Amino acid sequence: MKNEELAKKLTTPSKNSRLEKFGKTITFLCLALIVFVVAMILIFVAQKGLSTFFVDKVNPLDFLFGKVWQPSVKDADGNPYLGALPMIMGSFIVTILSALIATPFAIGAAVFMTEVSPKYGKKILQPVIELLVGIPSVVYGFIGLQVVVPFVRSIFGGTGFGILSGVFVLFVMILPTVTFMTVDSLRAVPRHYKEASLAMGATRWQTIWRVILNAARPGIFTAVIFGMARAFGEALAIQMVVGNSAVIPTSLTTPAATLTSVLTMGIGNTVMGTVQNNVLWSLALVLLFMSLAFNMLMKFITRERKKNYAR
Repeated sequence: MKNEELAKKLTTPSKNSRLEKFGKTITFLCLALIVFVVAMILIFVAQKGLSTFFVDKVNPLDFLFGKVWQPSVKDADGNPYLGALPMIMGSFIVTILSALIATPFAIGAAVFMTEVSPKYGKKILQPVIELLVGIPSVVYGFIGLQVVVPFVRSIFGGTGFGILSGVFVLFVMILPTVTFMTVDSLRAVPRHYKEASLAMGATRWQTIWRVILNAARPGIFTAVIFGMARAFGEALAIQMVVGNSAVIPTSLTTPAATLTSVLTMGIGNTVMGTVQNNVLWSLALVLLFMSLAFNMLMKFITRERKKNYAR
C-alpha cells in the first residue's frame, strides 16, 4: 500500500508544475492572439488595397509612377487620375531630410549623456528629451502651424507650407527616439574597448570618435531607421504644415503632400467600395509595406550588430 501511495505521489504533477504549465498556456495564447491580430490587419489592408488593381482594373505601374492625383476627375478614356508618385516622393523626401538633420543632434546629445557628462546629462538633458516624447503629435502640428510656417515664410518666401516646414516638425518629433536608442547603443559598447583605447594613449575624443562610435555604429543605424519609420508614418502633424498639394515637389518651400496626409484628409470623404476609397487603401498598403521594409532593415542591422559583438 505504501509503495502504491509513493508511486502515486511521484507520478502526480506537483502544484508548481501545474502553475508552470498554466503560465506557458497563457503566454502561448497571448502570443497567438497577437499573431492573429497582426495577420488579420495585414489581410484586411491587403484585401482593400489590392481591390484597386483587381476590381477597379487600375494598372499598378500607373498607380505607383503616375504624376497626377485627381481621383474624382476622369480622363478621355473614363479612367480617374490615380498617380501616387507625388505622395510617395513627398513622404520619402520629408523622412530622409528629417533623419539627416536629427542624426547629428541625436549623436551629440547621446555622447554628452554617456561620455562627456553622464551626471548632468541624466539630470538635465534626459528629462527634457523625455518631455519631447510625451508631447502629442497634434501639439507639434499646432506649434509648426504657428511658429515654423511663419518662420519659413519670412526667411524663404512662399506660403510657408511645404516640405521644409514638415522636415522641421518631424526633426523635433523623431529626435527623442533616435537619441534614446543611440544612448542605449553607446552604453552597450563593452567597457574594455574604451579602457584599451585610453591605455594605448588615445585621448578621450579620439576614443569616442574612433572606438565607441565605431563600435556602436550598427545600433546608431538602427536608431536612425527606427526614427525614419516613425517619420514615414506620421500623419496629423505633417498634414498641418506640408500644404497637402498632391503634386511632384519642385522645391522645399512649395506645398506638397505625403501618403499619410492624403489618407487622413480623404478617408472620411469617400464611400466604401468606390474607386476613390479603394485607392486610399492602396496608399495604406504602400505605407504598410514600407513599415515592414523598415522593420526588416532594423532586424538585419541588429543581427549584424550581435555578430560584431560576438567576435
